[in-house]
Amino acid sequence: MGEPAQGQAFDMPRGDAKRPAAEVLPYAAAAGAPPLIQVQDIAKRYESRSGDSIDAIEKISLDVPRGGFISLVGPSGCGKSTLLKMMGRLLPPSSGRIVYRGIRQGEIKPRLGVVFQESLLLPWRTILDNILLPIEVMRLDAAAGLDRARKLLATVGLEGFEKKYPFELSGGMQQRAAIARALAPEPELLLMDEPFGALDALTREQMAEELQTIWMRTGKTIVFVTHSISEAVYLSDRVVVLSGRPSRLLDDIEIDLPRPRSLDMMTDPRFGTYATHIRRLLSAKREM
Repeated sequence: MGEPAQGQAFDMPRGDAKRPAAEVLPYAAAAGAPPLIQVQDIAKRYESRSGDSIDAIEKISLDVPRGGFISLVGPSGCGKSTLLKMMGRLLPPSSGRIVYRGIRQGEIKPRLGVVFQESLLLPWRTILDNILLPIEVMRLDAAAGLDRARKLLATVGLEGFEKKYPFELSGGMQQRAAIARALAPEPELLLMDEPFGALDALTREQMAEELQTIWMRTGKTIVFVTHSISEAVYLSDRVVVLSGRPSRLLDDIEIDLPRPRSLDMMTDPRFGTYATHIRRLLSAKREM
């Protein structure tokens, strides 16, 4: 059986469970509300030192709803991180445009939080002081920032570690601190570029479970880059599947699974159907 065309539904059992009222995202978009980010036919071209043009991304369009969790998956070097940076206005597109809260990018600058594969905590600062760093850099209210930082430490499970230094924490705990730091200035958009890529498999699963909890508590809009298909399906409202370079949109898949999701959800046949569909899309492009 052939793969469906981009945007075409495939045979997927629908989840019956609804998210409990107490767990509705604080900033979840109402039906029909404009998305937080609209990516409209953006492309990215680089010029090499020899003067050759390299097309990294070719005419991608997608919407990111306020309060949503969107994952970008695709082969290594396909431009996932490049697309992520353009969505956050950290890198300009060569063509196309990005609309943020209904306003064309350039006319408004989103307040961002960014989490990378490495925690990048400053080794000479305590965990609390690391979380306070963006408050200081952005010159936000210090008292309110300190209160928020302490609440974030509790949210990410690091209460009691305020005076510890990064070398005293495990890799997973350092990434939790990095997530708290990214949330400290109250960003509307959280960009996560393979944040669990350097962790062992067990810690990675635990961090995915904790990130889901943090997201559901804070209601932040998250765009998440990963090479893990199962991680993308587990965490996301939608999974955006990209081809190899020049990157094109292969599919934009709604993940209709109930929340909160336990790790046991990965054994659910519906979960497997999503993961298999994504894997086939990526395998088909490699074989072409």
